[in-house]
Amino acid sequence: MLEVELTRRAAVDLVGHTIVAVERTDPLVVGDGVDIEVLGACIEAVGRHGKLLLLSTDGPVVGVHFGMTGRLLVDDHAAIEHLAYSSPSRDPVWDRWAVRLEDGRRVRLHDPRRLGQVRLDPDLSRLGPDVLTLRRGQLEQAMARRRAPVKAVLLDQGAIAGLGNLLVDETLWWASLDPRRRADTLDRADLEVLHRTIRRRLPIMMRRGGSHTGTLSPVVRTIGGPCPRDAAPLARTTVGGRTTVWCPSHQR
Repeated sequence: MLEVELTRRAAVDLVGHTIVAVERTDPLVVGDGVDIEVLGACIEAVGRHGKLLLLSTDGPVVGVHFGMTGRLLVDDHAAIEHLAYSSPSRDPVWDRWAVRLEDGRRVRLHDPRRLGQVRLDPDLSRLGPDVLTLRRGQLEQAMARRRAPVKAVLLDQGAIAGLGNLLVDETLWWASLDPRRRADTLDRADLEVLHRTIRRRLPIMMRRGGSHTGTLSPVVRTIGGPCPRDAAPLARTTVGGRTTVWCPSHQR
């Protein structure tokens, strides 16, 4: 999500420009009707909800989901220079969707692993509140009566929109919460700490450049070893179907 927000901020200068051609499209990534509807459409706003970039035009809204390896490039320039689990290449062979603007610029969805999606008028009603504006009451509501592990609930985009695997592990590490713990066992003090951690840590990581810049960085996650806080051995397990790195010593 941090990468999508950084992309949104960088893409604001697309506003006011018109899509005059679709130059490349991958039917496994680009949904039905997208290429037809965007031709001649003027981009009026660039927004975001959770992990979804929203290009609002004078016609449809185009929702772009980047998956794990997708980036938005304008010509050969990317708002995100580095993704933790993707190649830094800008080779057009990995462009899944590319459109031309009236000023000559080429906007490219570059996605080596082909995990992204481009859809018309995405249904935002299925998404929970956006994590960057999350209120404590919304967090409490998301966790209430959920017997699933707290990590699984935080990853559920219908509960809270925007958190991915690296951000959840980082947040729970800072909040000293066991990712396997049942969500409905969190008391008000736990929820206060969790909410405060989300509100504080995510902006710090965004300023650093994205989800890979946390204390539990991809290097730490790969190597394992001592916890950066208390030097206890880090654990590696699966929670909510995702690889999870955490400290059994201080995360309770």
